[in-house]
Amino acid sequence: MCANVVVAEDDENQAELLRRYLEREGHRVTVAPDGLAALDAVRHGEPDLLVLDVMMPRADGLDVVRVLRAEQRELPVLMLTARTTEDDLLLGLDLGADDYVTKPYSPRELMARVRTLLRRNRRGASGDPDGSGVLRVGALVVDPVRHVVTVEGRAVECTPGEFRILSTLAAEPDRVFSRQQLLAELHGFDRYISDRTVDVHVMNLRKKIEPAPRRPVRLLTVFGVGYKLTDPAKAASRAATS
Repeated sequence: MCANVVVAEDDENQAELLRRYLEREGHRVTVAPDGLAALDAVRHGEPDLLVLDVMMPRADGLDVVRVLRAEQRELPVLMLTARTTEDDLLLGLDLGADDYVTKPYSPRELMARVRTLLRRNRRGASGDPDGSGVLRVGALVVDPVRHVVTVEGRAVECTPGEFRILSTLAAEPDRVFSRQQLLAELHGFDRYISDRTVDVHVMNLRKKIEPAPRRPVRLLTVFGVGYKLTDPAKAASRAATS
């Protein structure tokens, strides 16, 4: 799986190490020494993945993610951070990052995360991985081929992480997925991240697909278990006949 990867890292030694490991796996690598250079590399290079250090000059990694998502660029973003508090890490995910690795990190772990993000992004972009076609749950439509989500005909912009959760839930309506199952769908390394990662994505999705996010009727919490996606019209009909 040869990919075009932008590495945004101001530490020359770290950047060179990342470049060598990525090129060893067959990827093409562009190194950006600061946040503004990273934005320029993404805008002009159309990469498959951005490996993004949080602490950088000119524009930090969080600002870079904000700008990219505001421009509706959906490339996967893997953040590198020395910040280890949960709130700091969740902030990056809330802004639209797809995964993070805390420093100091194992190069083997980092490459495994890179492979996971690239594999999932390629599956979403190249076609329907499960043969299920367009996924419909009532007025919510998820198109895995075109990476498009609509609700009642209105287009909804999702980050890659949000899209992965939504497509997983939409593939099996009314099935309850635990947080750990959804974490595995997101990253495949659930021992490194918190259950709150899924909660943040769900909260953001509700803002986008629910008529009243604080009173969800589509993306429901099953207390003590996890989350499920349901058709509110069918749920109301079942309730009326029960």
